[in-house]
Amino acid sequence: MTYTHGHHESVLRSHRWRTAQNSAGYLLPSLRPGLSVLDVGCGPGTITADLAGLVAPGRVTALERTDDALALARAELAERGIDADFVVGDVHALDLPDDSVDVVHAHQVLQHVADPVQALREMRRVCRPGGVVAARDSDYAAFTWYPAVPALDEWLRLYREAAHANGGEPDAGRRLLAWAHEAGFEDVTATASTWCFADADDRAYWCGMWADRILQSDLAQQLVREERADEAELHTISQAWRRFAADDDAWFTLLHGEILAVA
Repeated sequence: MTYTHGHHESVLRSHRWRTAQNSAGYLLPSLRPGLSVLDVGCGPGTITADLAGLVAPGRVTALERTDDALALARAELAERGIDADFVVGDVHALDLPDDSVDVVHAHQVLQHVADPVQALREMRRVCRPGGVVAARDSDYAAFTWYPAVPALDEWLRLYREAAHANGGEPDAGRRLLAWAHEAGFEDVTATASTWCFADADDRAYWCGMWADRILQSDLAQQLVREERADEAELHTISQAWRRFAADDDAWFTLLHGEILAVA
């Protein structure tokens, strides 16, 4: 399993924008003070910190694949004065006891793992009976925008190719319900939500971030290394993102699939 995005500043800029409100709204009604939460693939910890505030005095555990990745969440929670547990681990084989947490949450994780069904089985195993496993993943094939920009079509094609080459599923959102059923869940609520970038500030954030990512992130390095694109092509895509951001009529929307599965 290879994490397609990597952890370049341009990627973390995107991840640090995420909050429980804009990225886990479907889960919030299921939370209450005193619950314990495992946040799988916690990234820089902005969602983790919000979840911790919502379930306090309940305990939150942040999980990442490496010490370096987990250090980002440690720093975020420490800055907010939040006490939490931190675990390095693999979601395919969690080193946690059965029935040990009330809520297991994963945001934009299952699209990157080698076996999302096994990951969900493990998330179910560590969740107490009657607890909730929550997952939200984007669906790249369902991204849509206006006006048409051929260079952004090429960006999407290249990203999906790279993600598949890394063993991931970039169109995970539409598959979450089926994966949950295959993992053995019977009580699953499936929903969808969007991020929409359609005003000047939102476009500047989203498009500027991708204008940098397509040149500097692990994705960019992979595309050049595997000869899927050259530097000139990536610069063309980057410039297209910046022109799109400056267009007052431009509108970009991302679809996310969501599941709440009762353990």
